[in-house]
Amino acid sequence: MSLQITIATRESRLALWQAEHVKALLEARDHAVTLLGMTTRGDQILDRTLSKVGGKGLFVKELETALEEGRADIAVHSLKDVPMDLPEGFALACVMAREDPRDAWVSPGCATPADLPPGAVIGTSSLRRTVLLRAMLSKMQRDDVRIEPLRGNLDTRLRKLDEGQYAAIVLAAAGLKRLRLADRIRHIFSSDEMLPAAGQGALGIETIAARADLAGALAPLADQSTWLAVAAERAVSRAMGGSCSMPLAAHATLEGKRLHLRAAWGDPEGAPRLVTAEGAADVHGVDAAVALGERVAADLRAAGAR
Repeated sequence: MSLQITIATRESRLALWQAEHVKALLEARDHAVTLLGMTTRGDQILDRTLSKVGGKGLFVKELETALEEGRADIAVHSLKDVPMDLPEGFALACVMAREDPRDAWVSPGCATPADLPPGAVIGTSSLRRTVLLRAMLSKMQRDDVRIEPLRGNLDTRLRKLDEGQYAAIVLAAAGLKRLRLADRIRHIFSSDEMLPAAGQGALGIETIAARADLAGALAPLADQSTWLAVAAERAVSRAMGGSCSMPLAAHATLEGKRLHLRAAWGDPEGAPRLVTAEGAADVHGVDAAVALGERVAADLRAAGAR
């Protein structure tokens, strides 16, 4: 059955790419699709770090209001921006195949962190990246390097780098690749170097839970292996307090039916060390993936994570 579907989306270039990508996939299945562009609170507040103004949920609230009021049918999100617990009546109806989940090092003059000049400044808006970079720099005995906040959409962050405000910045590789900016990447961190955020690189589609018609239309867009992986990752974050803005990394990979999950936590104000945990299980559905995430979170807490 063909549907008329309106997609609520932020108006940044990356968010519009994501919405257009979903639009094209739905139109290929004979649905009629339009976009509803919106500016969120997260886009408007650029002078403070996300952890101090309410977290990444600021990027989705206005889109959820559009769904609730019937002005839109679905919202397309970068899954790492979606709060771990959705408001009552909303559902994550689809998780799509993942792009590269890793972090990218972007710098005009430094091929890797080892090349940073004395007193260099690295830009990132993420508490997760901050604690991982602090641990990395500590191992390199580079206590002269500063990590400073970096807000704005992807193009704004690149402009600030090009203006010389930072020696390097760290961004999600997926966004750069989706906008055909992969040539800006100097180095992609392996997951051993810098463990990704829960959901990084994956797109999620949110709906009103009661919209069974949309669930059917979105089912062909879903990727089950990605869904299982991010379910485990998000379960770690939910069990640790649920905030998208906490200094926590969680990344899962599926090999056959075996799901491997690693997590790391650090204190942004304390010693530059990481608390880590990992686990693996055979999973046949989301419930088993969530259970694995909860076990790994319990191990993190037992090891000293807060």
